[in-house]
Amino acid sequence: MPKSMRNLPLYLGGFMGPFGATLVLPMFPELRTSFRTSTETIGWTFTAYLLPFALLLLISGTLGEKWGRKRTVRSTYLLYAFSSMTCALAPNLQIFLLGRSFQGIANAFITPLLLSGLAERNPEAKFGSKVGIYASFQALGMGMAPLIGGISADTEWRAAFWGTVFISILLSIFPPDGEPRQVSSMPSFKNLLERKVILIGFATFIVAAGPMGINVLVAVVARDEFNVSGSNAGLILMGGAFSNFILSPIWGGKIDKIGFQKSSVLVAVTLVVFSSMIAFSTGPITLGIFWALAGGVVGCMSVALQALGATVIPDNRGGGLSFVLSFRFLGVGLWPIIWLPVINYSFTGAVVAASSLGIASAYLLAKK
Repeated sequence: MPKSMRNLPLYLGGFMGPFGATLVLPMFPELRTSFRTSTETIGWTFTAYLLPFALLLLISGTLGEKWGRKRTVRSTYLLYAFSSMTCALAPNLQIFLLGRSFQGIANAFITPLLLSGLAERNPEAKFGSKVGIYASFQALGMGMAPLIGGISADTEWRAAFWGTVFISILLSIFPPDGEPRQVSSMPSFKNLLERKVILIGFATFIVAAGPMGINVLVAVVARDEFNVSGSNAGLILMGGAFSNFILSPIWGGKIDKIGFQKSSVLVAVTLVVFSSMIAFSTGPITLGIFWALAGGVVGCMSVALQALGATVIPDNRGGGLSFVLSFRFLGVGLWPIIWLPVINYSFTGAVVAASSLGIASAYLLAKK
């Protein structure tokens, strides 16, 4: 592969993570009907992916660095393909949740090792811009998933999972560089317990359990409150992903100059403001506009946190990043469990309460 194209498979891998996670959001009514259950229970189809993903991220980056990035990523892409096939063929909710869980397990290795490979190929002075490009592909995945998921929901929801089978197998051909470490150079788990790493982790969890996960609320409100179709709900969600796609590489270049810590504090405070605006939605159009604004800031927050995670432990980039991302996706995975019951009582209250957690996150990031 030409040198100018070497990063492309890593960027495309960044597309797959959020694509697989958010694919189910516009399908909630169809999944609810297929598996004959409630909205609260169907929320677990999102959580079943993110909880094992988040928990395994605590150690997956370090383990992957020990085993070798190339071998680990190739194997877990194939596991992801098999798990997606399980979802496509699932005869009941239990089997579907099992497939979703193994998708999350596979991606727990893929995501940090792709970014670790990206960090090793590029100097730190330019790493923010590379993470920005990577995050723009993540945003593209987050935007395309609701659209593809919504179209599938209006036709045959299982078809979307067959698409992820094909993409995963294709990406397994192009894993990042990285052979198994020698015993003398193996990364340690001890440096994951340093104060600065823990602070970044908790700050990440708080903002993820709050304003960064608010796309779940947008999907539910669009379908259940404003009664839009699955494909139209996908278009609403795509608005946030599109602004995320545009702003992420721009912000990635800026944080190289501002600094990773200062930029993360600034974006956390900004996110509180923009995500709170969603509470003023009066219909699908205003919901789409407010989410488009908030979604762009979510992308900037993602860039800053990933840059912090990949550089906080220089001799264990994969481990540091996976540890921080674990807290992020644990927060996002718990989002439906925490906030969907609140929405039943007050949509506005859920938005404001979730958004306000960004203030606590900014405080912890400032102390790092």
